[in-house]
Amino acid sequence: MINISDLHKKFGKNEVLKGIDLNIEHGKIYAILGPNGSGKTTLIKSVLGMVIPDKGSIEVLGEPIKKGWKYRKQIDYLPQIANFPGNLKVNELIDMIKDLRNDKGNADTLIELFKLQPYCNKKLSNLSGGTKQKVNLVLAFMFNSQLLILDEPNTGLDPNALIQLKELIKKEKENGKTLLITSHVMQFVEEVADEVIYLLEGKIYFKGTLKALMAKTQQTNVEHAIAALTKTEGYG
Repeated sequence: MINISDLHKKFGKNEVLKGIDLNIEHGKIYAILGPNGSGKTTLIKSVLGMVIPDKGSIEVLGEPIKKGWKYRKQIDYLPQIANFPGNLKVNELIDMIKDLRNDKGNADTLIELFKLQPYCNKKLSNLSGGTKQKVNLVLAFMFNSQLLILDEPNTGLDPNALIQLKELIKKEKENGKTLLITSHVMQFVEEVADEVIYLLEGKIYFKGTLKALMAKTQQTNVEHAIAALTKTEGYG
C-alpha cells in the first residue's frame, strides 16, 4: 500500500524526519504515535504530497508519488484542524466537495449516523467545535477511497459520536481499506489499531502489533507501554 524509504525533511535547521523507512500493508489500521514535534504530521503530509521531502522516496499503491497527483484520488484525509469557510452552510460545503470530486458519495448516511440533520442549513461559523468535527468526519468518510488518513479524528466528539466513529473505522477495515490514524488518546488507539508506529524526534523507535508493544515494554495497556518506551529511549 505505502512504501517509504530513507525519508528526510528539514525546515530550516530543524531536521524533522531523519531517515524514515516504513512499509504500510493493505487492509490494516495503523496508529502513528509520538509527542508533539516527533514528525507525525510531516510524515503524513509527505505521503499526501503537501510536504516535499529533501531526500528519500514514497510509493503509494505501487507508484512513486513524484510521478503525479492522481494517487491522491485513492486517499481521504481528515486534518486535525478543519478550517471551513465560515460563511458556507454545512450542506453547501458537502455539495461543493461532491462537485470537486465528481462523486455523490454517501454523505446522507453519515449525516444520519452523526445526527447532523438539524445543522445542515446552518453556517459553519455558528457550529460548535464538536459539530464541526462531525462535519469533518463526513467529508473524510463519504467517498470510497482505499486509504484513509485521520489526524486526531476523536477530537471534540461526544461519547455517542465517538462510539459511532470507532464502529465506522472498524467497518472500513472490514471493507478492505487501510487507515492511518494519529491520536493522543491511548484508549482510543487500543480499541481500534492493529499496529503502532512510534515516532520520536524524526525516527521510528517502534513498529508492530499492540501485543508486541506490550511484550517489549512489559506493560498491560498502550498508555503505560508508550510511556515506558519513551523512558527507554531517554525521553522522560
